[in-house]
Amino acid sequence: MLKARPEPARAMVHSSLLLVLLALLCLPWADLSITAVDPWGELARLGAGLLQPQLPALATLGGAIANTLAFALQGVALGAVLGLGLAAGYRHAAIRRLSAGLRAVHELFWALLFIQLLGLSAPAGMLAIALPYAGTFAKIYGELFEEADPSPEQALEPGLGWASRLLFVQLPLCWRQMATYTGYRLECGIRSSAVLGFIGLPTLGYHLESLLRQGYYGEAASFFYALVLIIATLKWWLRPRLVPLYLLAALLWLPPVASLNGSLMARFFTEDVVPAPLRSGDWAGLLPWLQELWLQQIVPGLFNTLVLAMLALLVTGVLALLWFPAISRRFGNGLTRAGSHGWLVLMRSLPEYLLAFIGMLLLGPGMLPAVLALGLHNGAIIAHLLGHHLNTLTLREDAPRGLNLYCFEVLPRLYRAFLAYSLYRFENLIRETAILGMLGIPTLGFFIDSAFSEFRFDRAMVLLLVCAGLNMLVDSLARRLRRRLHLSSRAEML
Repeated sequence: MLKARPEPARAMVHSSLLLVLLALLCLPWADLSITAVDPWGELARLGAGLLQPQLPALATLGGAIANTLAFALQGVALGAVLGLGLAAGYRHAAIRRLSAGLRAVHELFWALLFIQLLGLSAPAGMLAIALPYAGTFAKIYGELFEEADPSPEQALEPGLGWASRLLFVQLPLCWRQMATYTGYRLECGIRSSAVLGFIGLPTLGYHLESLLRQGYYGEAASFFYALVLIIATLKWWLRPRLVPLYLLAALLWLPPVASLNGSLMARFFTEDVVPAPLRSGDWAGLLPWLQELWLQQIVPGLFNTLVLAMLALLVTGVLALLWFPAISRRFGNGLTRAGSHGWLVLMRSLPEYLLAFIGMLLLGPGMLPAVLALGLHNGAIIAHLLGHHLNTLTLREDAPRGLNLYCFEVLPRLYRAFLAYSLYRFENLIRETAILGMLGIPTLGFFIDSAFSEFRFDRAMVLLLVCAGLNMLVDSLARRLRRRLHLSSRAEML
């Protein structure tokens, strides 16, 4: 038993060192400069605004909160239903590929697409959340079904239909875990809903973007605190018996109605997304068109996306390792633990997009605000999980204290979980890194957003396919690495 452990441990160390080395090799190509004229002064003004919030009209604040919750509830509910249907057939390769493709495209990219078809409407926001979440739900639910006890299904008569198997076998066995994960996805959905405001949908993010960009930090503080409060209190107000009422209220507040123009939709799919050379019948011009797009946008977009993601992964890991002891009863005191827990709740409650937007206001455009935003958010998530793991550990009576306890007792026992969480978050980092291009960083998202803004939908669709392919490739590589290192797949439940 003892001789079987060194090889996986050595592989984990080697893999960690390789990831650190790759991140350090990315430094020469990263724009980490601070270009703001007076970053400290801007930070002081932001701090003053947060300390002295100015309450807006209650109707405005209440409407933004209601819209944020309505988009999130409708989107997550529809995503869970669609994901459950896909999970029932998740054993089939085609269903797994479809699910991977749905979750590989970020919610904001889906929103940019649906806004072209449905306008700034409730269905556009709902579908933008529902489709990628359906792919995620399908994966998690499907893997829960596969890992469930097979005995009840084996005891039933052969040839049982998929619907009966789902309702009477799989759901009863996995319901508790599914409900817990669905609650977590609603937290993610609220963050996604808020971020949809940055592209025009009337959520909290719409007001935050407008007020922060104009420097009205006091006015923005109320919307900022409202978002944090909604997520921080989720475990108290989200009760299973109240979910139907919440959904009914969301549908009444934002009815899923949009004006549809059949001719415009038909033109979008039959002309607008068709590569420009093909629309004019120039088949010989397709290859030069693709080559130009490859050299001018795809290659630099892919490169910058990977550089930013690798640096963000390094910062995420460092912050997680520094922060997780602070919320454990093994270290510090009650006051430090309460303060640290509040900080982690704040950082994981705020969307990376919002953190990066604030960072760019303070530091200027560049990769540094994005790296910090991604590191702060994902580092807080991993630190929160590891801190709770630490509280469940049973230590020896003669265990050391302080730094020795951390280095020689705690870290070796939690490092496997840390690496599993980090690799899973890297898949999310790739998705978020691409979308941060909409803030001006030349990742794939920058070129996708530019193509939509210029109504070059053919370019946008090609770039979206490249972005989805990158996400699916990273997802596959990270899953293989976790399997090779014998890391728990439960990391995907965070």
